[in-house]
Amino acid sequence: MTRKLIYSLQMSLDGYIEDASGSIAFTHPDREVHTYINGLETRIDTHIYGRRLYEMMNDFWPTAGDDPEAPPEIVEYARIWNDLDKLVFSRSLATVGARARLATGDIATELALLRAAPGKDISVGGANLAAQFIARDLVDEYWVIVYPVLIGGGKPMFPSFDKPLELKLFDHRIFSSGVSALLYRRPGR
Repeated sequence: MTRKLIYSLQMSLDGYIEDASGSIAFTHPDREVHTYINGLETRIDTHIYGRRLYEMMNDFWPTAGDDPEAPPEIVEYARIWNDLDKLVFSRSLATVGARARLATGDIATELALLRAAPGKDISVGGANLAAQFIARDLVDEYWVIVYPVLIGGGKPMFPSFDKPLELKLFDHRIFSSGVSALLYRRPGR
């Protein structure tokens, strides 16, 4: 079975992953939401990142589970994240951390190599990098965590499209906080 490529991010109700100042503070998941996200992450064994998101994740998660004050869902996600392989697309990084490697090919070549290897599904993170995969119709599933907040501008989760991409809802959940999880896949995948 071919490994699926999943684009997964958290966004505001009006479609932004960052506010106009670059903050993601509105996406702070509570325990219920974080536990759900942790469950989703167990379906993945490889994350594909651009430099900026990789650096942000790598600055926090390698040691987040070591904090004795960290809640259980943070400790669990730190373990999950540290056990994942990471592929980083960057023109400026010379090295990356544990379980990570720098991409040497283009996105289609790198994805084909990942899909040819055994393993779980693959996740692409970061709107700019994901837009390149979306433009080539390489994304099989879209996992969107929607926060009940309108921020009025910032970085959108999705790029502009030349034509619509049809999706089929295959799972959803509404949390007590009002956050919604919407999981879609491209038909036939």
